[in-house]
Amino acid sequence: MTVMNSPLRIERTGPVARLWLDRPEIRNALNAQVIRELAAAFAAFSADDSGVRAIVLGGSGKAFCAGADLGFMREMGGYTWEQNRADAEVLAEMLWTMYRCPVPVVARIHGDCYAGGMGLAAVCDIRVVAEPATFCLSEARLGLLPATISPYVIRAMGEAQASRWFVTAERFGAAEAKAMGFAHEVCALEAIDAKVDALVATLVANGPMAARACKRLVRDVAGREITPELRAETARRIADIRASAEGKEGVQSFLEKRKPGWLLPS
Repeated sequence: MTVMNSPLRIERTGPVARLWLDRPEIRNALNAQVIRELAAAFAAFSADDSGVRAIVLGGSGKAFCAGADLGFMREMGGYTWEQNRADAEVLAEMLWTMYRCPVPVVARIHGDCYAGGMGLAAVCDIRVVAEPATFCLSEARLGLLPATISPYVIRAMGEAQASRWFVTAERFGAAEAKAMGFAHEVCALEAIDAKVDALVATLVANGPMAARACKRLVRDVAGREITPELRAETARRIADIRASAEGKEGVQSFLEKRKPGWLLPS
């Protein structure tokens, strides 16, 4: 599905949606339209009736996403403080919409991933990176800072790593991204689609509601102190899903050595 003149291309195959940043001539750079359409797309994927069980986010051409496009940057150069604040809040809301999407999201990072592009990658659950890809939090070189993307990038790479890469604005490669945990998988460029497809296959084999619940569990538990309240909350969550129709079907199908209902033709 592609809307005329849209900067995004969306392909749907059964329960899998593939969303492509589709501005290869400018390295899939971000502008107001891209930000608006990304937010709308992920809001639609998040709907309970969307039927989407896995999302792949990628970029057309040679880059994943090179940050803000030059025209957008020129326009922002003339903004007042109030306009800058409003513009930043739109980006912040888009990132939040992507981050809170209940569907697992795989980032397919085959090329340059800079500035705002790192924010897009960071809000995804799994990042698959091709060996030639390069990364850069380049804002400091322009006298700026990666403020809006920082909550997600710091979570994805860790505070100690962010302390370096935010302030130096150096480029780093796929191997460094893997070493710090930002990249989950690194592979040859020609192997990236096979790697992504294998991960997507594992995602759609899982219980649809269980996959969403697992994603939410990580978000809700990470960084919290292990208090009596948290222990009670986690006990409630496992009780809820064990008692659900999907949970019962999953356990029963395992015991009976058959495929669960969600893998059978509808």
